[in-house]
Amino acid sequence: MAFSWDLLVFIIFVVSVVCLGMLKSRHEKSDEDYFLAGRGLKWWLIGFSLIAANISTEQFVGMSGNAASHVGLAIASYEWMAAITLVVVAFCFLPYFLKAGIYTMPEFLEYRYNQWARLIMAVATLGIYMLLLGAVTYSGALTIKTLAAERGFSISLQIAALAIGVIAGAYVFAGGLKACAWADLIQGSALIIGGAIIMFYAFDKLGGATEAAHVVDVKTGAVAVKTLSQDSGAIQRFWELNKVRMNMFLPKDDSILPWTALLLGLWIPNFYYWGLNQYITQRTLGSASLAQGQKGIVFSAFMKLLIPFVIVIPGIIAFNLFYDDMKMEAVTDNAPIIAKYALANPDTKLVEVVQSPTEQEIASWPSGKFMIAVFAGDGEKNAVKERNPFVLPITRNKYQELSVFKYTKFICDDKSWKSAFPQLAAQQETYNTTKFISDDKSWKSTFPQFAAELETYNTATEQAAKAAGVKVVEEKFIAYKYDTALAQLLGKVLPQGVGLFGFVLAALLGAVVSSLAAMLNAASTIFTMDVYKKYVSPQADQKNIVTLGRICVIIFTLVAIGLAPMLGNPKISNSIFTIIQEGQGFISPGILAVFAFGLLSRKAPRICGVVGLVTNIIAYGVLKWTFPDLQFLNRMAICFGLCLLVMIVITILKPLPQPVEFKHNTRIELHSCKPAMAAGVIVIAVTLLLYFLFSPLGLL
Repeated sequence: MAFSWDLLVFIIFVVSVVCLGMLKSRHEKSDEDYFLAGRGLKWWLIGFSLIAANISTEQFVGMSGNAASHVGLAIASYEWMAAITLVVVAFCFLPYFLKAGIYTMPEFLEYRYNQWARLIMAVATLGIYMLLLGAVTYSGALTIKTLAAERGFSISLQIAALAIGVIAGAYVFAGGLKACAWADLIQGSALIIGGAIIMFYAFDKLGGATEAAHVVDVKTGAVAVKTLSQDSGAIQRFWELNKVRMNMFLPKDDSILPWTALLLGLWIPNFYYWGLNQYITQRTLGSASLAQGQKGIVFSAFMKLLIPFVIVIPGIIAFNLFYDDMKMEAVTDNAPIIAKYALANPDTKLVEVVQSPTEQEIASWPSGKFMIAVFAGDGEKNAVKERNPFVLPITRNKYQELSVFKYTKFICDDKSWKSAFPQLAAQQETYNTTKFISDDKSWKSTFPQFAAELETYNTATEQAAKAAGVKVVEEKFIAYKYDTALAQLLGKVLPQGVGLFGFVLAALLGAVVSSLAAMLNAASTIFTMDVYKKYVSPQADQKNIVTLGRICVIIFTLVAIGLAPMLGNPKISNSIFTIIQEGQGFISPGILAVFAFGLLSRKAPRICGVVGLVTNIIAYGVLKWTFPDLQFLNRMAICFGLCLLVMIVITILKPLPQPVEFKHNTRIELHSCKPAMAAGVIVIAVTLLLYFLFSPLGLL
């Protein structure tokens, strides 16, 4: 009976979202009605819809996971910098977009430059959206599958992906942008409320804990476990444990978010995402007036200030409370990698392969030395219940399939690896060219004996690879599986049987559905308006345009459902997610550069649009392969500057004889909203204050 309330709340939420979306969009007949909600969206719908379209399980899982690591509160820069970005977009970008009367962002490039710039952006954006559709669906399906398994339900990745795709596709197919906006009203509200519920119970759990883990130093990633004073409250405990992780400015050599990226690199994806990304800006292009759009954007900017407190803070607490569980979650991922290390380096003193060990052998296995426990099959492997992070179970078939390449590089991305495994780090350097790495900085302090052996092994590996003139391949270890932070919180802090779990799970599903719906609507709009209507059938009537838009929604929904299960393969998922991250860099700096330059320099020749976009694609590719260790945000900053420089030179050499005039192509009211501007200034001031309070100076 306990779960029935959760299930009931979950079903009511899903049905309400779909019904409201379809009910509010029953009369979408023209392309403007379907793709831009008849240009009639009010500020409160725009605000909630922007947040709902943005936040997905990638934020809930990924951001809370980063917060659980050494990164801590610094990951909030993606939210707090967005608050400033949104205010700038509202008053510097939106007036031009609404005046132009455009349907899509690529269309504005033709309005300012030429049709080729529009086509390049449209095709590149659709390519990225295809990958994003699969990634969002996969992350949501995986979350549902994992949480359902914890409650005793078996849901396959395919079924979860199908459910997400059908729910999102149903109301987007029926009502387009207006359906998305009304559904987002529920889903955006639920996101913030659900996050606040998790945060409340996380603090409550911390207040009753007897011990907790904390990061000692963000530079080394060292972790320690502390016995908590029974006289301290939850807030005091949180601050004492996590003050070191409440700094917004990480060292310049940090691999996740160095403070140098805050100067320029992080602004580029922020301005691209919030000002020029179709599935976000489509909400503002559907504004009833410029004032309504500006008020909606500023409202969403204010909500952006709250997001870190309902996602990031709970993630930090999750590591404090469930560090041991996160360590055990990493065992499965580490097993084949450390097994490969043992095969590559048979002289290792810190890894031993044991065939079908008994439960007693596993229970008595000492810390500091890994056991690769090779079992006949999953049944025998799963029968071992002992929790020991130094025992890594693997099936015999999987162990036999592991291949060791002469020039495989095993590396550690975090500085904690050496102190965690000193002997293995030293020994590792003696073997050929296989390098092992770790993605989290806590590795060294978690497994200190292994780090030194590993470092020595890696040094010899790289030297051998250099002498042989071959590329080194990398294999990764992790000490803690930080991305399980959200699942740990949901499974261990929420009260059972009262419907709260069902509500929070529904909010998470809503986060996925709203983001997927936004992408489906945006992709269908770009293909229909920028490709089909522009190049295939310029004279197509309204009915055919809307029909094609709906067909596109079906096709793109099938793409999302089809790609999602494929991402269950780690090799494919790792490459796809890398392609998405790197793919954004191939287009976003160039797109931002040509938009900004086109608005600021009215005499820039129309060829600048194409040249700017192509320059970024080439430059980003050259930097990626020439300097692979260059942090991708810093790579974006370099490409952005290069694109501007090229366009400036072209403009100086051959400026337009007359400045470009942005013609008035819309019937909506275009008076700017002064109260919204005042509120935007307040949002910026509060954001800067937060950065000061959580800076080295403010934390003194």
